[in-house]
Amino acid sequence: ESGPSGFEQPIRTLISKEIKEYVDEVRIDKFGNLIAHKKGKKPAVIIVAHMDEIGLLIKAISEEGHIYTASVGGIEPMTLLGERVQLKTKKGTIKGIITTKEIHNGDDIKKIPALRDVYVDTGLNRLALTKLGVGIGDYIHIMQHSTFLGNEKIICGKALDDRLGCYILLELAKRLQKNVCDLSYVFTVQEEVGLYGAKTSVYSMDPDWALVIDTTNADDYNQERYTKQIGRGPCITVKDSEMIGNKCLNDIFKELSKKTKIPIQLEITDFGTTDALSISVAKGGIPTGMVSVPVRNIHTASGIAHLDDINNAVKLIEILLRNPPKTCVT
Repeated sequence: ESGPSGFEQPIRTLISKEIKEYVDEVRIDKFGNLIAHKKGKKPAVIIVAHMDEIGLLIKAISEEGHIYTASVGGIEPMTLLGERVQLKTKKGTIKGIITTKEIHNGDDIKKIPALRDVYVDTGLNRLALTKLGVGIGDYIHIMQHSTFLGNEKIICGKALDDRLGCYILLELAKRLQKNVCDLSYVFTVQEEVGLYGAKTSVYSMDPDWALVIDTTNADDYNQERYTKQIGRGPCITVKDSEMIGNKCLNDIFKELSKKTKIPIQLEITDFGTTDALSISVAKGGIPTGMVSVPVRNIHTASGIAHLDDINNAVKLIEILLRNPPKTCVT
């Protein structure tokens, strides 16, 4: 399924169906966030993952039928070339290919294309597209299926950011059925365009602390130099470009890693941030930790991740939540 920012409904419907038997209440707030609550004793904890993915909107259609786009979230135009897409209208689904003038004509590409140079070709002109219900503001959905690469631990697919986090929350909901703290699983909207869903979701809850589950860019092109390698464990954020992770929670994760031999990696980066920022500064401040799965090719339709990192994130967070700290003020 496709769920770019502002069009998360299909993903929300899937998650709602999956999680409802494991929690006491499922609701959707006015902004579109899905909140699944499992009643329990103090502390009250929220665990957050975002449902949306990066995407494209129709910005203009030329007379020839070239569909030009605006980005929804951060996209490198070069990664879009050759991707198959769908346009969903009331009259049906139309398929297309992302291309450029040079690729169209079979010419050499002499400069890296910008988004304004990239367009969708459906084989139809503007008049035909208009008759089929295609218009400005429609979403363009990338058609890409998940698969395994070199072995069945290496997965590849679109929207791993942050469907991996959504999967981890669903797995935790299945495992944490008895004798646990008060848990709210929060699946947010519009993270990719401004962390907005996380910001609004917190106002209907009163958590003692929070944990955000997301993905991060693997930097293991040179494995001797960098620290976020796929297959080496989930990443615990010490600092990103706008937030410092909660030291209390990070220290607990480091201790649990030593005791259980579950590997972790510590992330310190000067680029990017997550829903954890919005939550940490909401309602007078909420202690917030950040766990990420490293992903290669992160904002493309062919992200690469390791199942061990995903499963180890589930194990580590489950252990934490079975014996949670009552407070995480540092």
